[in-house]
Amino acid sequence: MERRVEQKKLDPPGFYVKMPPADTVAQEVPGVADSYDLIIVGGGLAGMTAGMYAARYGLSTGLVERMMGGAQIINVERIENFPGFPEGIAGAELGPALQEQAMAAGVDFLMDEVSGIVREGGPGADFRVDADGGSYRARAVIIATGSRLRSADIPGEERLWGRGVSHCATCDGPLAMGQTVGVIGGGDAAADEALTLTEYADRVLFFHRREELRAQQVLQNRLAENPKIEIVRNTWVTEICGTDTVSGVKLHNAATGQEDAVDLAGVFIYVGLEPNSELARGLVEPDRGGHIPVNLWMETETPGLYAAGDVRQHSAAQLVTSAGDGATAAIAAYRYLRGKQGGS
Repeated sequence: MERRVEQKKLDPPGFYVKMPPADTVAQEVPGVADSYDLIIVGGGLAGMTAGMYAARYGLSTGLVERMMGGAQIINVERIENFPGFPEGIAGAELGPALQEQAMAAGVDFLMDEVSGIVREGGPGADFRVDADGGSYRARAVIIATGSRLRSADIPGEERLWGRGVSHCATCDGPLAMGQTVGVIGGGDAAADEALTLTEYADRVLFFHRREELRAQQVLQNRLAENPKIEIVRNTWVTEICGTDTVSGVKLHNAATGQEDAVDLAGVFIYVGLEPNSELARGLVEPDRGGHIPVNLWMETETPGLYAAGDVRQHSAAQLVTSAGDGATAAIAAYRYLRGKQGGS
């Protein structure tokens, strides 16, 4: 028996997701799962591309995501390195467009948060995907849960999180209007966010612990050309200061050994990514960095379980490669399920 679902309209117009009604899940069909050929966990680029491909191959496909389509990219002001958009595109435009495309192909977009994935039996058995709204059953599962920004483990960071310490220039940059802020990092994300912050702050100090930045050269050129940005190289932020909100940082210059301090209205941290691979534990063993090992077809060591995007081992952590991973995983899942059907 399948539990009844209600349709909930989202913005932009025309978007609908299947929502488990709270008053029916517990009372009418507790513990009974909706069944799909394929469940995809995660609604970023990898997950939505996988969903679109799987549905077009004829698989009944459910995609479980706790946010709107696009996940973290919806906060990115401008994406310039995704093919097909010579002027760039806002994450808030790309995410919903991909969701619309996936749903048009036949994907059920399930707004829910997954808490666990269990294989109910030996190799070849179905998976149970447990979520806050109930459980779902699937013959195959793609984990496309992406990654989260890594903490810098700087004293004061956790205490002042949300009170001047942030990971989102678009969200919190306006709070620093006309003031001086700091960015910690050296890669593409740090460079992008520093450039975004110049739209609000009068001055942006870009702290990097080495001499050479890791960001793409085009982004480094923009940093150097922007009069509001000052790159502070070979410098460690040793403490984020403030009582109720951020008031500044303490610094250590790795080249000279000099200690210093500077007043800041906010600190934006971009020091790498950590994979959201917790759901795979018990099914596969993540590598030392927490990524899920896969082969070229995104297959894990557990038959019927796939990983795509930032969460998988050796990912390039780029939007375009995540989309490719999603397509590959969906095709692999289709072939796996077709093989099971033929052998049954």
